[in-house]
Amino acid sequence: MRRYHVTTFGCQMNAHDSERIKGLLEDLGLGEAPVQEEADVVVFNTCTIREKPDTRLAAHLGDAAALKRRRPDIVVAVGGCYAEAQRERIFELYPFVDLAFGPGTIRHLGDWLGAGGVGVARHAFGTAEERRFSAELPTLRERRVQAWVQVSMGCNSVCSYCIVPHVRGREVSRRPGEILAEVSALARQGIREVTLLGQNVNSYGRDLAPEVDTGFAELLHGVDGVEGIERIRFTSPHPKDFRAPVIEAMARCGAVCEHAHLPLQSGSTLVLKRMRRTYSWERYLRLVGELRRAIPDLALTTDLIVGFPGETEDDFRATLDAVEDVRFDGAFTFVYSPRSGTEAATMSDQVPDEVKRERIERLVEVVQRIAAERNASRIGTVEEVLVESPSRTDPELLRGRTRRNTTVNFSGSAAPGDLVPVRITAATSTTLRGTQEALVAA
Repeated sequence: MRRYHVTTFGCQMNAHDSERIKGLLEDLGLGEAPVQEEADVVVFNTCTIREKPDTRLAAHLGDAAALKRRRPDIVVAVGGCYAEAQRERIFELYPFVDLAFGPGTIRHLGDWLGAGGVGVARHAFGTAEERRFSAELPTLRERRVQAWVQVSMGCNSVCSYCIVPHVRGREVSRRPGEILAEVSALARQGIREVTLLGQNVNSYGRDLAPEVDTGFAELLHGVDGVEGIERIRFTSPHPKDFRAPVIEAMARCGAVCEHAHLPLQSGSTLVLKRMRRTYSWERYLRLVGELRRAIPDLALTTDLIVGFPGETEDDFRATLDAVEDVRFDGAFTFVYSPRSGTEAATMSDQVPDEVKRERIERLVEVVQRIAAERNASRIGTVEEVLVESPSRTDPELLRGRTRRNTTVNFSGSAAPGDLVPVRITAATSTTLRGTQEALVAA
């Protein structure tokens, strides 16, 4: 049997796409290889949102080039956002790459490979007009009881630092009936938790109007009504589109989890304006208040960028103050890196690398301290945990997540997919530890 290996970079959308890529290759008769060196078809599903994934990809492609020199018959494919961004010169940059495809044209991978991965020929990219949702493609799911569900692709925002609209195109929403049919099928397969995916999920459905009168709030209610789905998550929302009906749906729908990932990016309104985020720090803070009033036990996580062009020490201190004010449960922190083709990359007042490094260290320290305090406040509580697998660090323990999306390692006896009560006994900035509570018969 010919075998494949897929390496995934980047966001949850890429993780979802890689499950489709693997399912497609399995459907062609290939089996998965545990390491790249043992594969006949090597696929890189790429990200290009920041510089670090590009650097990692270059190293991986160097290894693939060396592998191809030893075994000229292997197939090397590059997909995803980096491939789309470099579509005019990907084969010039990497002559050993056999084929490439963008994030909206995964299905072409199967056409190009042919049955069993035989007869590869280089092929032009699919165009943006050919973008299609991949829901009908076969899937090799990484998680037994959780699933990604794509509700939209592309983005209509014009953030000055972001290349997503260029590589993923304008926003296109799936029809609600298709989404609910997929969720219902997942429930019948034993999936208990779904995560609704989009570059901006809470603007879902606006491109369907007036033909289809459905927004993201209505979609949440619809998914909440699917029997067997115990938990609903979604990512990522944009603060500018987080409106009252969505907050109300989060509060009213029993399966929607008490967690929101709400990207802030900067605590400085001046920097937010240069980023073209279309909200101020004050507006963001009001939204946080609305969310917490509606959902008192809400966990809030965020994205933060340091070193954006023109960011002063006062701007950066505003971000530190914002983290202290909101008290996020966690944050993804990034050093700004210029992306070719974006407005921010051409700004003249770029921040020196040494200043960026110093600021990110200060930011991470504050984020981790507050996250540790937030998690410590859960000690002594009993949390509902969806069991996922044995713990990654201790096979004697089980691993799962709370409704607030915090990882818990705990002692107990349960199977993946079980929802169990766990008493929290210890905490770090990123995880909880506990003991499964015995269920008492009524």
